[in-house]
Amino acid sequence: MSGKIRLINGNGLRVDGRRPNELRSIKMEVGVLSNADGSAYIEQGKNKILAAVYGPREVHPRHLALPDRALLRCRYHMAPFSVEERKSPAPSRREIELSKVIKEALEPAIFLEKFPRTSIDIFIEVLQADGGTRCAGTTVAALALADAGIPMRDLVVACAAGKVDGVLVLDLNDIEDKEGEADVPVAYMPNLGLISLLQMDGSLTIEEFNQSLNLAMEGCKQIYKFQKEALRSRYVTIKEEVEECLR
Repeated sequence: MSGKIRLINGNGLRVDGRRPNELRSIKMEVGVLSNADGSAYIEQGKNKILAAVYGPREVHPRHLALPDRALLRCRYHMAPFSVEERKSPAPSRREIELSKVIKEALEPAIFLEKFPRTSIDIFIEVLQADGGTRCAGTTVAALALADAGIPMRDLVVACAAGKVDGVLVLDLNDIEDKEGEADVPVAYMPNLGLISLLQMDGSLTIEEFNQSLNLAMEGCKQIYKFQKEALRSRYVTIKEEVEECLR
């Protein structure tokens, strides 16, 4: 008998009860930190991630300033208690890599040229991890940028598709990511129809890759609606508070 974990049962359901094309449950909130210029929080399945944005502001150290645009910096960090086996608080090679990946996924959406010789700093803190944190981190960072009032061409939203037990699935959780055959993270700007991140880990045929890409993009479009609703909710609340003060 094989020791391989079965991730899709006879009814076509995944380990958490979802169908192959279903997203995990999503909750988003904007403006959660009063000390940041912009902030947001996301729960996607068991993932819990916080993002804060500071800027545009003066660059430190000054020699890093760019004469024609803002310097975008991103720090992705997993809290020591975010995973079952406590991790070191020091930045790992994976965290450094994902910081770069998320920064490059967000850069095309931001009008950096409007803020020369300044910096925009993004901090992403993973409080609890359950797979797909680079995608959820990208999604929540875009919300925090919008909350900070940074001019953007579009919100960036990210989602992954992949292959599990021979079946193409959407929004992989931790065990599917680790035990599945492939993972395709995608960051997308739905209004512009532009992809700003595309990676693949594992093995897929060309047809499976194209199907996974389309599936991930459809997932991004669904999550995009949650982003817009979170922003709308935030600013309706502010409007009501202002109106209350003026009465």
